[in-house]
Amino acid sequence: MTSGLLVMSYGTPERLEDVEPYYTPIRRGRPPPEARLHELIERYRAVGGPTALNRITRRQATALKATLADRGTAVRLYVGFKHVAPFVGEVVEAMAADGITHAVGLVLAPHYSLRSIVEYQAYAEEKRPQAMTLEIVSSWHNQPGFIAGLARRLRDALPRAGDSPHVVFTAHSLPAAVLDRGDPYPDQLRRTAQLVAEAVGLNDWSFAYQSAGRTDEPWLGPDILETIDELADRGERGVVVQSIGFVADHLEVLYDLDIEARELAERRGLAYARAMMQNDDPDFIGALATIVEDRLATVGLTG
Repeated sequence: MTSGLLVMSYGTPERLEDVEPYYTPIRRGRPPPEARLHELIERYRAVGGPTALNRITRRQATALKATLADRGTAVRLYVGFKHVAPFVGEVVEAMAADGITHAVGLVLAPHYSLRSIVEYQAYAEEKRPQAMTLEIVSSWHNQPGFIAGLARRLRDALPRAGDSPHVVFTAHSLPAAVLDRGDPYPDQLRRTAQLVAEAVGLNDWSFAYQSAGRTDEPWLGPDILETIDELADRGERGVVVQSIGFVADHLEVLYDLDIEARELAERRGLAYARAMMQNDDPDFIGALATIVEDRLATVGLTG
């Protein structure tokens, strides 16, 4: 029996003209105000235009399928996005039309959250027929291969920020209200950071959030820009940032970290480096393959 594999990610606009329709559903049906829309478009222009996230996701998925095949597990691959076509629900319908009866779903986000994994699950479940089982991996924030890959990239980045730089791990912020609902997201993030720090041998490190939305409600903090200011104030001479919540280069990495955070650090006299993202590197794909294999074994599916 060949199992289905649904790989899911956030998605990104392909053209500058798509920025407004892309962000409108993200903002719960409210188009971005004109000034905010202009700022978003300028951010994309600053990183060279719409990012390659969709293409990276497809490369990750294709490499994952190939790696699984090399290990003896055959899967029929599908890719769905949260905010651009093909949407997750549409892809689940296509899987059912293709006769897929058993599938594993993998969101390319390591940490469980009510605003992330749960939403992907809801989109998938809305379109899943009763005749199809879809087992979605809920979290892989502490998977050994994932941690080892992060540690390797962090070690590579440390010499690029001078002597004894301070390390700051980051992830996308969420509205602080998720804490009232018992969301495990912050705890899982700090567990990932702790495991990577231990693997690298760090005794002193920080965690900060990035890319908070611009709404009236409070968001999880501290923000990476606040943290950089604090590090400069206390006399640190260098900082290395590693975003542990993202697995590919896209706007929140290429602009928020490579431009905005770097400019602030350099303005405050700090040497700055950012650990590379995993993208479709073989070690990361190998870790994803193990995650999928483990899930298939857990639910009694074979390739």
